[in-house]
Amino acid sequence: MSSGLTLGAEDAADLEVISARLQDAVAQVKDLVYLPKRRRFAALFNRFQWEAGRGDLRVKSGLHIDGVLSVQSQNLKRGAPEAVVSLLAIKYTPKAADDPAGTVELIFSGGGALKLDVECIDAGLSDVSGVWAARGRPAHEDS
Repeated sequence: MSSGLTLGAEDAADLEVISARLQDAVAQVKDLVYLPKRRRFAALFNRFQWEAGRGDLRVKSGLHIDGVLSVQSQNLKRGAPEAVVSLLAIKYTPKAADDPAGTVELIFSGGGALKLDVECIDAGLSDVSGVWAARGRPAHEDS
C-alpha cells in the first residue's frame, strides 16, 4: 500500500507516536507472535485511522519490534488464540539512564500486558490493507 502509514521508532518519543496510532487497536491473541530465533515480536492489529482524524475507519497494520530478548505475558488468554484483545498503549522503560536496553510494554484493556525485554528501541508500524468502516468508536472519558 503506497498510501498507507509507515512509521519507525528508535527512541521513546518515536514509540509514543506508534502507541498513539495503535490506541484502541484490536488483535486476536494468535496474531501476537514472538520469534525468538529472529529476536522479533510481530503483531497484526486492526487500528483506527486516528492520524486522518477519523475514528470511524479502520485499517490493518503490522507492528514489529526487533532486538527482543524475551517476552512475558500477563492476563492474556494464551490458550484461546481466537480471543480478541484491545491495545491501550505501548510504554517504554529503560534499564538505566544511559542504557538503550529496557522494557517495551504493550498494555491491553482488562489488565492484560506483554512485556518485551529489548536491547534497544527498534520498531516499525506499517499499514497492510485498505480502510473499512468501523463498527463502533471507542468512548473515552475526558480526564
